[in-house]
Amino acid sequence: METKGFEPHDHTQCIASAMGAAEHLCDEQGLQLTKVRRRVLEILLEKHRAMGAYEVLDHLREEGLGSQPPVAYRALDFLVSNGLAHRIERLNAFIACVAPGESHAPTFLICRGCSSVAETPAWRAGRALRNVASEVGFEVERVAIEAEGLCPSCQERPEALPETEAQA
Repeated sequence: METKGFEPHDHTQCIASAMGAAEHLCDEQGLQLTKVRRRVLEILLEKHRAMGAYEVLDHLREEGLGSQPPVAYRALDFLVSNGLAHRIERLNAFIACVAPGESHAPTFLICRGCSSVAETPAWRAGRALRNVASEVGFEVERVAIEAEGLCPSCQERPEALPETEAQA
């Protein structure tokens, strides 16, 4: 798994690859990737950023796929519980998983300047956390680490930096 989110890439290929992985995972596990679930995943992939449930619902409403919050929440719950998306606690938002079907402990790099999010692997941190937890008899079921800072684009913009950094 590689970091996805801040670097330039072929976005069309990125979406196609992620949808293919999602379809394969659902077929393999006998999961129903319904029209609404599929569209919610596509929306997350197309926007390539974290989105709140109501923002997702707005897109579904515009497309005639549902207008009530449970429609979006049920689809997002399905995607998260099956490893196709992640919930970003810090932002109270959701993002498509860059490695669906792979067992991983993601780290989310959240830009405080533009709110973009990149997902990157955190194998060592996840392993260290599990080791510490097991020493006290705790079994970790899920690890997600969130770090806040500035993405490469925002680092280049002085207005994104705190006043003390921008003046230096």
